[in-house]
Amino acid sequence: MEYRFKRMFVIVIDSLGIGAMEDSARFNDEGADTLGHIAERMETFSIPNLQRLGLANLKTISHVDKVCKPAGYFLKMNERSNGKDTMTGHWEMMGIDTKKPFITFTETGFPKALIDELEKRCGRRVIGNKSASGTAILDELAEEEIATGAMIVYTSADSVLQICGNEETMGLDNLYRYCEIARELTMRDEWRVGRVIARPYVGKKKGEFVRTANRHDYALKPTGRTVLNALKDEGFDVISVGKINDIFAGEGITESNRSKSSVHGMEQTIEIAGRDFTGLCFVNLVDFDALWGHRRNPVGYGQELERFDEKLGELLPLLKSDDLLIITADHGNDPTYTGTDHTREQVPLLLYSPSFVGNGELAETDTFAVIGATVAKNFGVQMPEETIGYSILEDLR
Repeated sequence: MEYRFKRMFVIVIDSLGIGAMEDSARFNDEGADTLGHIAERMETFSIPNLQRLGLANLKTISHVDKVCKPAGYFLKMNERSNGKDTMTGHWEMMGIDTKKPFITFTETGFPKALIDELEKRCGRRVIGNKSASGTAILDELAEEEIATGAMIVYTSADSVLQICGNEETMGLDNLYRYCEIARELTMRDEWRVGRVIARPYVGKKKGEFVRTANRHDYALKPTGRTVLNALKDEGFDVISVGKINDIFAGEGITESNRSKSSVHGMEQTIEIAGRDFTGLCFVNLVDFDALWGHRRNPVGYGQELERFDEKLGELLPLLKSDDLLIITADHGNDPTYTGTDHTREQVPLLLYSPSFVGNGELAETDTFAVIGATVAKNFGVQMPEETIGYSILEDLR
């Protein structure tokens, strides 16, 4: 059977918002604009491939001009779900409308009852229990963990419970087991976080601690079937790169590729583009959010976008006439904004295929789920009954 697009690539630039949504005040995010404020802080800003795909035609970007004839289609998307986190955004892309937001413990740390139960079940004393940068908390507490056998637990602006463990003194197997216990405990409604994350590291003293690539996420399963399930059930390839497999708890994934960085994630995507497959390659590039957005570093974020753009320039020539590339984001994380939380923003949707004869801006959407619906329509799979979204396949000419 032939499909208009044999291969579809969805690349999520994690947290690349393009301006506050109408309801941003409800989330205390009025005036947020991740991409706009990053560009304003850059002395120069070179993203020629994103520019060619129409990003600067979608919104005003300092140092980046509009192009007369964009290579594809572009539009703004609004999030329908009640949230502004990674899981909510990605799940909505594939059809799930999350009405009850995940719980965060950014300001208070985790409740004593949860920590007491975690200590009892793991047989280790908990230290930390606050919102912190993953590298800063190692400098603060890792020596104590190694010396005493305690366990570092911390959170962030996301709905996460993170546990650090030294690979030599705690061991990966123990760290993973403790995270499995934490995942079980946080299934309760009052403690329900989106993800429990194992954060292994190596080193013996402050200044030497380095997190390793053996991170593992224990995410909640999606609250319903998604387009990914529908694709897999019908025999299509669903290839994940980066955090996608963790975000969907493996649901609907046929192949998972873990990434060491956003640049590595693009290198993996470029390698996959050299293969013959039929279906979806779904990519998350997390460094934008984790390294630059949460750490409030707009220049670092801008430079990461420039590195992404270089890799995008390597990917584009590999695309065939029956390929479709979709570039988007899952929420905002304005590095010039107060606090360290995500920001409730619109996100871009850039669409490109070498077969396009048309181009230009399409109508703004009221949900991210147009992505999943468009993928489903292309491959002729039935959207699960409970999912949301509508296809824009017919608008791509």
